[in-house]
Amino acid sequence: MSFVESIRVTAPLRLSSAVCLPASKSLSNRALILSALSGGVPQPLNLSDCDDTRVMLRALRMGDGLVDIGAAGTAMRFLTAYFSQAEGSHTITGTERMLRRPVRVLVDALRQLGASVSYTGAVGFPPLRIEGRRLRGGTLSLRGDVSSQYISALLMIAPKLSGGLRLCLTGGTVSRPYIDMTLRMMCEFGAEARWEGADVICVSEKPYEAVEYSVESDWSAAGYWYEAVALSRDADAEVTLKGLREGSLQGDSRVRDFFLPLGVRTTFAGEGVRLSKCPLAASHLELDLREQPDLAQTLVATCCCLGVTFRLTGLHNLRIKETDRITALQKELGKLGFVLRATDDGEISWTGERTQPMAFPSIDTYDDHRMAMSLAPCCLQCGALRVNNPQVVSKSYPRFWDDLSQAGFNITKADER
Repeated sequence: MSFVESIRVTAPLRLSSAVCLPASKSLSNRALILSALSGGVPQPLNLSDCDDTRVMLRALRMGDGLVDIGAAGTAMRFLTAYFSQAEGSHTITGTERMLRRPVRVLVDALRQLGASVSYTGAVGFPPLRIEGRRLRGGTLSLRGDVSSQYISALLMIAPKLSGGLRLCLTGGTVSRPYIDMTLRMMCEFGAEARWEGADVICVSEKPYEAVEYSVESDWSAAGYWYEAVALSRDADAEVTLKGLREGSLQGDSRVRDFFLPLGVRTTFAGEGVRLSKCPLAASHLELDLREQPDLAQTLVATCCCLGVTFRLTGLHNLRIKETDRITALQKELGKLGFVLRATDDGEISWTGERTQPMAFPSIDTYDDHRMAMSLAPCCLQCGALRVNNPQVVSKSYPRFWDDLSQAGFNITKADER
């Protein structure tokens, strides 16, 4: 979609479509780092065609100098660790929002390993100046309740450290499936990495191996289609999603379990899955999303529109994502008439409280791709929506609006009727 300030989204009466989902950016970005650590040949196949992955590719191909990663939080964390052990000097910067996203936990950990990382602005935040050097290993303690990306960033460089790494996690662990994803991919590239107990990970010093790696489709992106099927008024609604695997490394593959009580059945068929309607079995939903925080916005929007009350916990890190996602959900779903409650310890809930919705809600997206994609399907229940800054979907799912159009949604510039 060429740049437009806002679009008008209306729903189809019937929903039947086959969708080629984008490749997983989580897998793509890890595969690129692991490939670079193993020598860079061959390049991973079926890479995600999204902003975050393009940023990573460009950064890994350039020489010394300034690296602008835009709004790509994964790239900021992974590249900070990667450049710390690579030859050369780099300065990593990004968008205004990125320069307000904390990175001190990772920088402190890297400094303990001998890295030369300095702040060129506010202490604890990007931009970062990095002088690559040989790093030492050993035992390192790290908070596991802030961001799994810090942990993954350290783990991926661990086989290159002198003596390897024994990483001790404290304070609990968020998004643990993403850590497991990292460990399994490292092993596919020849590393020796394993959990020792519930909170300790050991990685041996051992060179990576050059392997062929093909990236699977994105289960996080699948969530928006689960939402569409759940909210469709078409009793025969059906969507086929290509490229998903039953034994996926992605923690967000749990979306199929979360949406079953919300009226969506998953059937694995051929090279993907088929989503179809089944009876709505939930009147109230309680989930700990500590391990699947990227599904929170999708589940919140779906439950509200279905009239299913909910209490979702484990979401304290949503406040330091592309935006404060908890506050953003409260504001934007408030425009649809839903009064959400939130606490400081990462809980968001809805008891069924309603107010008068806007006649033609104008949804702000806060430079956050998941705000746009999780709220757009609400038009299936709430009527036409206006979505501002729709281009934000390019961060993870550039073809999202095209795929919605192909599925029968009517998408026009907001001033058109």
